[in-house]
Amino acid sequence: MIVARRVPILSARGGSLWPVTPATSGAPLLLLDGASLWFRAFYAIPDKLTAADGRSVNALRGFVDMVASLITKHSPGRLVVCLDLDWRPRYRVDLVPTYKAHRLDTAADAPDGAEEVPDRLTPQVEMILEVLAAAGIATGGAEGLEADDVLGTLATRERTDPVIVVSGDRDLLQLVRDEPAPPVRVLYAGRGLAKAELFGPAEVAAKYGVPVANAGRGYADLATLRGDASDGLPGVAGIGEKSASTLISRFGSLEALVAAVEDPAADLAAGVRAKLRAAQDYLKAAAPVVRVVCDAEVAMSKPDTLPHTPADPDRLGELAVAYNAESPVTRLIAALASTAR
Repeated sequence: MIVARRVPILSARGGSLWPVTPATSGAPLLLLDGASLWFRAFYAIPDKLTAADGRSVNALRGFVDMVASLITKHSPGRLVVCLDLDWRPRYRVDLVPTYKAHRLDTAADAPDGAEEVPDRLTPQVEMILEVLAAAGIATGGAEGLEADDVLGTLATRERTDPVIVVSGDRDLLQLVRDEPAPPVRVLYAGRGLAKAELFGPAEVAAKYGVPVANAGRGYADLATLRGDASDGLPGVAGIGEKSASTLISRFGSLEALVAAVEDPAADLAAGVRAKLRAAQDYLKAAAPVVRVVCDAEVAMSKPDTLPHTPADPDRLGELAVAYNAESPVTRLIAALASTAR
């Protein structure tokens, strides 16, 4: 059975508008794409263990282990788990009606516009948020927007500590930067955390053939041209990834490429010019759909400083027992303690 995802806003304890901590330790700000990671945990871990009440806990256990592993490896001073408060924002659908349309839950009892999510995962989202709250780990969301937009906003506005964005969504590669400081890197976990790749501008440029000086924006432009079946974006007919990277490298940006279509002197083959001209309406609509919002009003459940000890150890212990998650919670507590060194 498939049911709609009902993600609680912010945390089990509610959300507030908290300022981002002005840290100066040099330890990274770790931004996690919550849904991307717990979906991967759900499908990567066999659904054998259950909570005392019979609910599945594979996504919970896997997600908590992921968080513990990331904290241990990167020793962040601050951490935010970013949430989808609207997985399919209205403005994106208005621009490109096919946007994520293939993921819609078509069940008769599903709320309009709900996402198709396995029914054994849905209850685990609330459980995960309860554990995060007891541990003292901040969550953040923006009304009417996706986690991508929260990640984009927090990464873009950071001016103190280096940023590591963790997601299985390649769209977030558009956030990489060296300047203005501090740097932003994306840990792409599309093949799982064990095989995650760390991308900066140089790595994005090398892998996707976009200009290194503008690698983040160049990747977004390439994705617009190429399309993305996982997001319901058709791309320009006849333009694949290789052709898209060549065009972005030659012209520098999607805007310059679109302008070149109407310039008879531009270095464009007649066939490519015709394809781009035919897709002008799509390109105009799709560009703001692909680009993440970087100026959202993000509501935080708490300040983003990562604690060295759980905020509510008694509650965290109760949840660990109730959710059959003593081992991953123990590893999370150890990971928090390790950041005090």
